[in-house]
Amino acid sequence: MPSYIDLRGHQTYSYEWPHHGEAVLLLHGGLSQTSHFDESVLPAIESNFHIFGYDRTGHGFTGDREGSMHFDFQYKEAVAYLEDVVKEPAHLIGHSDGAIIALMVALHRPDLVKSLVLFGGLFHFSGTLPMPDFDGNISQGDRDEYAATSPDAPETQEAKIRKMFSIWYSEPAYTVDDVAKIQCPTLVIVGDDDVISHDHTIEMFEALPQGQLAVIPGTSHQANKEKPEFFQMLIRDFLNDLSYPQTKMPQRRA
Repeated sequence: MPSYIDLRGHQTYSYEWPHHGEAVLLLHGGLSQTSHFDESVLPAIESNFHIFGYDRTGHGFTGDREGSMHFDFQYKEAVAYLEDVVKEPAHLIGHSDGAIIALMVALHRPDLVKSLVLFGGLFHFSGTLPMPDFDGNISQGDRDEYAATSPDAPETQEAKIRKMFSIWYSEPAYTVDDVAKIQCPTLVIVGDDDVISHDHTIEMFEALPQGQLAVIPGTSHQANKEKPEFFQMLIRDFLNDLSYPQTKMPQRRA
C-alpha cells in the first residue's frame, strides 16, 4: 500500500500492490497523481502483475523541487525508481506526460523496459492540437484535491500549472528517428477526440518497430475514464501476448 519512501534524498509517495507476476510501473499524467488510475487502469492488471507507482515530484502527495516539471528531471526520477524500488525490467503504462516519460526510459534505458503502453502521449511538443493558454481558472474540485494531497502550500498550485503549460509548449523534442530506436513491444492508445493530433499519433505508431495502435471511439484525452472497460480490455489483450502481430493481410507489417 502507499507510503513515503526516500528516493535518492527526496520523500516520494510510492505505491506497491501484491506480487502477482511481472513488474508493471504506472506513470500518471501531468498535474495528476497515481490514485487517478485506481478505477480506470488497475482492474486490467492487478490480478496478474506486480504493480508499482509513485506520485512524481511536485505531483499528488510528493512535494516539489527545483526543475521538477521538466521532462529530463522526470525521466531521471523514473530511472531512479526503477533501479531502486522496482529492481527489475518492467512493463511501463503511461498517460500523457507519463507516456512521454515511459518513451524516454525505453529510448535511453531499454534495459529497464519490457513493454510500453502509451496513451495520450507524444514524442514532440508540436504533436498537440492548438491549446488555449492557462487563464488562471482552477476548478474548486481541483483546488480541494490539491489542498488535501499536496505537501506544498495551496498557493503553489497555480504557479505549477503555469510552469507546466510553458513546458508543454517546448518539450519534449524527439524525432521519428529517435522513436524508431525503441525495440520493445508498444501499444499506442489515443482517443478519437484527443488533444494529441491523429497525424502525430500515427507517425509515432508507424515509427515503432513493434508498435500497435488503438483509437478509442467517442473519447478524449481521458479515454481511460470515459470508456474504462474498453480501455482495460486493450491493455489486458496487449500484455497477455507481446509477440509481434501476425495479421492475415499485412501492409505495414509485411
